[in-house]
Amino acid sequence: MEKNKKYFKYKISSTRDQLPKVEKITSSLADKMKLNDEQKDNLSIAVTEAVGNAIVHGNKEDAKKKVTLEFYLKKNKITVMVKDEGNGFNPDSLSNPLEPENIMKESGRGIFILTSLMDQVKFSEKGTKIIFSMKISA
Repeated sequence: MEKNKKYFKYKISSTRDQLPKVEKITSSLADKMKLNDEQKDNLSIAVTEAVGNAIVHGNKEDAKKKVTLEFYLKKNKITVMVKDEGNGFNPDSLSNPLEPENIMKESGRGIFILTSLMDQVKFSEKGTKIIFSMKISA
């Protein structure tokens, strides 16, 4: 890794066995940014959730389809972009996982968790791309 490099791009196949690789990449970049343990954990959970959603829901675990993962590093902020090759979705149509009828559901919490951990979350390209960022505090 170049000492002053601020942009990293990865393409992975849409299989769940890629998630440990994504965790390792994220951990390495978190170390490079000198994140504290809480920030490092939050970033890792957010990236893993976003990539997992792209693999499972976006690309339907089709190994021929790719998930693109980009990291933009600044002194006081990390921005991550995750893009899949799926048909997209409407983020406004997601149900609230805290509603009583959703509490016991096994899925449906990924985006909620991600928005809880990150400072900013945006969807674009009809839900096939998510961009999220975290401010870095010393």
